[in-house]
Amino acid sequence: MKTRRLTKKEMWIFAVGQLGWSILGGIINTWLVTFYLPTNEKATFYIPTGLVVFGVLTVLGIITFVCRIFDAVTDPWIASLSDRSRNPKGRRIPFMQKAAIPFAIVTVLVFFAPVEAISTINIIWILVFLILFYLFMTMYCTPYNALISEFGKTQEDRMFISTAISLTFFFGTLIAYLPFIFAGPLQASVSYAWSYRIWFIILAVIALVCLLVPCFKLKEKDFVDAKPSESNALNSLTNTFKNRDFRRFAASDIAYWIGLTLFQTGLPFFVKVSMQLDEFYTTVFLGGMTVLSACFYPFVSKLVAKHGKKKLVIIGFLGLALAYVITALIGVIPGLTGLVPGALIVVIAAFPMALLGIIPQAIVADVAEEDAIVTGEKREGMFFAARTFAMKFGQSIAMLVFTSLAVLGTAQDLTSNDLKASPEGLRIVAIVAVCFCVLGAVILTAYDEKKVLSTIQSNENKE
Repeated sequence: MKTRRLTKKEMWIFAVGQLGWSILGGIINTWLVTFYLPTNEKATFYIPTGLVVFGVLTVLGIITFVCRIFDAVTDPWIASLSDRSRNPKGRRIPFMQKAAIPFAIVTVLVFFAPVEAISTINIIWILVFLILFYLFMTMYCTPYNALISEFGKTQEDRMFISTAISLTFFFGTLIAYLPFIFAGPLQASVSYAWSYRIWFIILAVIALVCLLVPCFKLKEKDFVDAKPSESNALNSLTNTFKNRDFRRFAASDIAYWIGLTLFQTGLPFFVKVSMQLDEFYTTVFLGGMTVLSACFYPFVSKLVAKHGKKKLVIIGFLGLALAYVITALIGVIPGLTGLVPGALIVVIAAFPMALLGIIPQAIVADVAEEDAIVTGEKREGMFFAARTFAMKFGQSIAMLVFTSLAVLGTAQDLTSNDLKASPEGLRIVAIVAVCFCVLGAVILTAYDEKKVLSTIQSNENKE
């Protein structure tokens, strides 16, 4: 069957799906800690918020870690099902269609703990719906990400798609921060919890529409005619990690996601506790960073053509580390308080965020294509599932680290339900984020970009 390249318009239609799942992912990443470990005196406590697990861990930290371990099973399983699918409509989009609606619904239900007080029932509720959230997220995202390689038939196409989905990812994350602005006015007529739940519902509806756009506007078979993989999940996963360059990239990527998630999760706390500003500035800073980062997007493809992907990702790691150093120094250096550190972080982090938002997806697509050329088996789903797992594993480690470290240095009883993040604890969080960014840069130096691109170019010349 003859297939064709996507037009630029169709690539943007595809990127709308990323906007949808980044909104839902942003709701969980941004609000799970803020909602269930609140700093607002009006908030209701639904679960124990102190370091009540062995005196060093929070209940919420354990819940999120357990959910990500669950992902260790579902990521390769869904990837294998997608790679092996013989659905006449394609290997990817049918999975996305089935996952979209429950994905949006369970995201909202995570925040509907049924007992208006600290309760074991609430702990079970959060655990169950977080597990379902990650299951449906995997069902949508793993096939979706596999299409990056299959829709991107050339280096130019892969970079354009990676740029487009990176832009929608950042805007989706920004949209997830909107309740910081709009929930407050609702609290005159509804409870603190419902002022946020209403906005979670609104955002989930918007996200659902975005999730469904590529599912029904793009016909997969018009662009992809791939032979289903014959390997089972275990063999496919094993073969994927036999790829040495992918192992190096995945290890570096885990470090990136730990560092990024520590910052994203901690941003509301850095703003309120470290900078001593209103939560409203969380959205201001993130919005400024997103807009400024987007200004660099048109230049990334040109920079990649000149300098290569690997070198630019390493620069991105180190630039992000510098932004975290500024975060760690808030209140330590005279004058580095209030709006000043926030503005510095926005300016310093914008370019690294552009590099790290676009290029890693294109690297995975390169490695997946090179592996298919060498092995003769197309396992894009498994490669992107492994990358998704790296993201989720890094995020779970970050959530565990953040909820444990951010509260250090408080003068309160560590078993107290009104435990708050401290400037000292947040400074430690920032330093840990710096360490992981530097580690990611060091690991990526071992990635053999020249070999990967040489194999792809040789195959294109033969065709």
